Order: sequence, then C-alpha cells, then structure tokens
Amino acid sequence: MVEKVCFSIILCLSACLTTILFPEVVYAARRCPHDKLVLNDPEKLFVFGDSYADTGNWPPTNASGSWREPFGMTFPGKPSGRWSDGRVLTDYIAEYLGLGSPQPYNLWKGDGEEKQYGMNFAYGGTGVFDYTNVDGPNMTTQINHLQQLLQQNAYAKHDLTSSVALVTSVGNDYRNYHGDILEFVESVTKQLSMNLKRIHEMGIPKVAITAMQPLGCLPFIAFATGSYPNCYEKTNDFTRLHNQMLKQRVDKLNEETDGSPFGIVDLYAAFTTALNIQNDQQPGKSSFPRRLKPCCYGKCGEVDDESGKKEYELCDDPKKAFFWDMAHPSQQGWFAVYSALKPSLPHLFHCEQATPIV
Repeated sequence: MVEKVCFSIILCLSACLTTILFPEVVYAARRCPHDKLVLNDPEKLFVFGDSYADTGNWPPTNASGSWREPFGMTFPGKPSGRWSDGRVLTDYIAEYLGLGSPQPYNLWKGDGEEKQYGMNFAYGGTGVFDYTNVDGPNMTTQINHLQQLLQQNAYAKHDLTSSVALVTSVGNDYRNYHGDILEFVESVTKQLSMNLKRIHEMGIPKVAITAMQPLGCLPFIAFATGSYPNCYEKTNDFTRLHNQMLKQRVDKLNEETDGSPFGIVDLYAAFTTALNIQNDQQPGKSSFPRRLKPCCYGKCGEVDDESGKKEYELCDDPKKAFFWDMAHPSQQGWFAVYSALKPSLPHLFHCEQATPIV
C-alpha cells in the first residue's frame, strides 16, 4: 500500500466505530461441482490490485520509491518495482502454483514468451475507484486491460479457463473516505463484488480476493495514534467491518454462481498469526524482533536533492523485520504471511472434483 491512510479517518473511525466489534471471520472452503471444470494445475495467474501485489507496474521513469534503492535489496538485488526489499504476495502465490511470477503489464513488450505465466495488472496506490490524488489505473481499468488483450488475441479463451486470478484490496480507497462510513464501506465492497464477477465471467474459473490486513497494525498508523508498539484497536475494528461486508458479498456471489468460484485470502488472520497478535493490547511474542518497527524507517528510498543525504534509516537485517517500510511487509514478512495462508490455498486456487453420490 503506497499511500498513507489519512489520520483524519482514524479519528473519525474512533468515534463512529468504537462499538462495532466483529468476531474473527472464518472463510469456509467449498468444492467445485463434480460436473464442472476440474482445475488441478492452473497454467496462468492474472493479478489485479495494489502495491501488495504490484511487481513492477509503476513506471521506472516515475522515479517512485519502488524503483529506488534500497527497495529490492534482498530480491532481486536491485529495485524492481516491488514495494518491499524482495518478493511480495504475488511472487509467493505464483510459486505455490508452480508458476513464474506473471509479467507486469506495463513492462510487457508484446513478447509471447513473457506472458506465459499470465499477467500482473496491479498498480501500487490504486483502489476500486478513481481519485484525483491517485495517478494510476483503478481496478476496473486493470480489468479492461485484460479485456483488451483478449480482443487483441494476446490471450485465447483457453488461457483464461485454465488460469486463476488474485485480487488485492488493502485499503487505498479509505484514505478518500467521506460521508457515512457504513455507506462508503458498502460502496467499496459492492464494487469489489462487481469486479470479481466480471473477472469470472471473462472465463477465469477461480478468483480469490484478499481480506484487508489489520490496518491498525501498520507502522504508520500505530505510530500516528501513539499505540506503538501495539496495534491500534479501533482501526482494526474498522478493518473487520470491511472484511465482514466483503465476506457477505463473496458468499452471495458463490450462492448465485455455479461452482462457488470465489474465495477470500485471509490477510487479516495471516498477519495476526505471523505477528502473533493475540489481541491488540497484549501481543504475544513474535518471531520478528522488529515486530511493528519497519526495517526502512522514514521516507524510504528518498534522498534530499540538495545534500544527497538519505531521508531514511535502514536496519541491519531485513529478515528480522516483519515490515519493510511504514505500510508494506518485508520479504520475510510476506513469507511468514504466505506460510500462514498456505493451508487454505488449495481451496482458493484449485477446483476439487466432488465424489459422485451413488
């Protein structure tokens, strides 16, 4: 997540959501009907979303943080457009599927071999809607890009029917929150539902979307609210509200669609497991010595134009930090999240043939 959620949102949420408490969401896996497509080994991965999935769609000429040192210092050893010191969620999901990480759309040169693992349309900082302060394609436009590739015959129908999709939505829209918070959450999750349905109707049999990570545990929110080294509970209440509404939308989609093709990648649970957050006030012992303290502290990647002095501090070992910067996990953080997610991935990205009733 490139952006910073406005501090004013936090104050508003503290007032209007204090009493809204939701239990941990359990995302049940469902099998595809035995008479439908059995997708055991997806051939391609198509990715839509934001910086948690972006592997290089921000243009290098933009001189954005993801293309500046020390980003990419762990993998691939230099800045690659990933918002981390190394691999991000897309890379680990692709590895799980036995695929290479899909080509970033903005770096694609039209080569057939480059698109063999699918395509990544995710663009850091974007959300489901357009905003004047966001310079990048929203999720609808990202899906349009795939539609254009189909129309140009860059991909055939079979390429989609033998593929899966990953969609990330980690809170960018909420920095532009205005009006009634419940109505805004409803509008965001409704649009996400429409996007998921459209992706599936294009031919992709399995579409997984991320639940929102515990926003109150992101370093910039924990620091801004004075909660550090703990998470900010009231913002996490809001996160659970979003996730509950998203689950309701996904459940409804599955009820209306043959094969229950939609699933939720539970980043909320995976983050709390990786950080060993038993509750916001009394966190358990984490395997990360720098639990909420980012490895790259300050304006990561920024250098003063006049003095040439770095405007950030860098830790000695990114492997000891769950967070790379004020909003994004490190490669080791993402690996811990992936490890927590791994048991749920077969149900999210594979169709299992049901046993016929005799």
